[in-house]
Amino acid sequence: MSEAGNSGPKSLEPKSPENAKAAAYRVLARKYRPSNFSELVGQEPMVRTLTNAFATGRIAQAWMLTGVRGVGKTTTARILARALNYKTSTVDQPSVDLAVLGEHCQAIMEGRHVDVIEMDAASHTGIDDIRDIIERVRYAPVSARYKVYIIDEVHMLSTQAFNGLLKTLEEPPPHVKFIFATTEIRKVPITVLSRCQRFDLRRIDAGSLVAHLSSIAAKEGISVDDDALAMIARAAEGSARDSLSILDQAIAHGAGSVSAEAVRGMLGLADRARIVDLFEHVMKGDVAAALAEFRAQYDTGADPAAVLTDLAEFNHLVTRLRFVPTAMDDASLSQDERQRGADFARTLSVKVLSRTWQMLLKGIPEVQSSNRPVSAAEMVLIRLAHAADLPTLDEALRSLEGAGPVQNGASRPNGAPAGAGNGGGASAVAQTRMPSGQGGGAQTMRLVEATPAPVAFVAPPQPAPETPPVPLKSLADIVALADAQRDIALKVLVKRCIRPVRIEPGRIDVSLTEDAPKLLLNDLTTKLRAWTGRNWLVSLSKEEGGQTLAEMESTKRENAFLDARSDPAVAAILARFPGAKIIDVRIPDAPEADETEAEVPVEPPADDDET
Repeated sequence: MSEAGNSGPKSLEPKSPENAKAAAYRVLARKYRPSNFSELVGQEPMVRTLTNAFATGRIAQAWMLTGVRGVGKTTTARILARALNYKTSTVDQPSVDLAVLGEHCQAIMEGRHVDVIEMDAASHTGIDDIRDIIERVRYAPVSARYKVYIIDEVHMLSTQAFNGLLKTLEEPPPHVKFIFATTEIRKVPITVLSRCQRFDLRRIDAGSLVAHLSSIAAKEGISVDDDALAMIARAAEGSARDSLSILDQAIAHGAGSVSAEAVRGMLGLADRARIVDLFEHVMKGDVAAALAEFRAQYDTGADPAAVLTDLAEFNHLVTRLRFVPTAMDDASLSQDERQRGADFARTLSVKVLSRTWQMLLKGIPEVQSSNRPVSAAEMVLIRLAHAADLPTLDEALRSLEGAGPVQNGASRPNGAPAGAGNGGGASAVAQTRMPSGQGGGAQTMRLVEATPAPVAFVAPPQPAPETPPVPLKSLADIVALADAQRDIALKVLVKRCIRPVRIEPGRIDVSLTEDAPKLLLNDLTTKLRAWTGRNWLVSLSKEEGGQTLAEMESTKRENAFLDARSDPAVAAILARFPGAKIIDVRIPDAPEADETEAEVPVEPPADDDET
């Protein structure tokens, strides 16, 4: 057929060198795809393990490669298939030293070798596809040493397909190897995982990505700014393929050269130096300057949510620099971020940085879901700038100490108890459990207020009434009523399973959690009628409802431990005594009127169990 086709002209017009170059062009992610283990970027632990396994002849029958997109799972699978079937004029055994091209190497890396079968499980999910594999594994390879099956996105296989593969995977013929790749390792049955050697391919750190991109740009003869490489590495989030795709796009965008400004405009990013300026305005509490800077960035094409996300990242950087000064050596950081970030780390307290971080985490989803993202972002910045003027707990304590001792609450605003306005933190007691240096056991250290708390008049306790006043106003009232009636089972169910929607005299509308008993509302209706002497309509609402009391208690407990950990004095103790843990946080002198908070115990979270 090809001979007959030579009789006529091949083309109406000759191809120019430019057209030939365009036709032969391959994207960077394919052109610079690694072909051996030494070219893999950032996967040294896996390469070391495979090297030792091949050297000792302990070659597994199946491998499971997992990791985020673009870290090299499919490429590693092909290199592994090449290593298994490596053969040259001098070497005829599996080897990870692939410096010399073997007989089967080129065909394997191009995905066209007859004995290396690649299958995409996303489009071949059924048991019939697996039956086809099971039938074929009985036959020996055509030309290579091993018949290798590479199944990409293996988590997409159906349950029947996984079950059909188990027996063959456990006892495959000696000439068959399996290599699986997936981004969702949790969706792979444990029965399959237990039959494979698992390798978790890591995200590639920004420094390695920058060096990799820089070497590729040099090979391509492209001029690239260092700041542009840092932006690309940051945007790729540890993916080599994504970073090369962005670099390819940036080269086309800049017509052969890549500048930081071009990458910033292409990705819709804010100038990192301007993000630092915005952070400085917010920390100073200068609302006008912060809003003006935000508007200027928005006018140049920056996305509002991206601006706040970059602001949160810089806040995190400043916090890290406060405790890990070597973090400024990160190759993805600009010079402004290094120098000014270190200055902020020396001047801003952990309290302020932690508060800013929490407010940004709450504000970013608001901006992303708002139909007016610019206005939403400006409101977040206003809240941040306003909070910057609020005193921290340390400053409030110092101001109280400077005003002299408190006499009978005379200097407290509106007769508020000590620590009012700061969540009672002025007189909070934090306990830290520190390992004893002598013998067994542990020591407990309490951090208390420097000045003794004033002695207040305590009224004699009044006998509790037989039944609480009606109407009931909250879930806390219902729980208190169940507690007074000694119905512990109903009390626990109300706290754990009921979300309040509307509570009115004689009527209670609620929603239930998924694990709520079916007869809970009937039981609650019957017992409320018996306990209060009146009829109650307890109905299930279609509305979502608020938090359960158990969720509120959990949130309060976690916040209490977070506040204790972020307290400078407690943090200093934990740093001074390695192995110390916070085992309890107690807040005395809480206002008795706040019944909901008064009954919430502050206990250690489940993950802080003593060891």
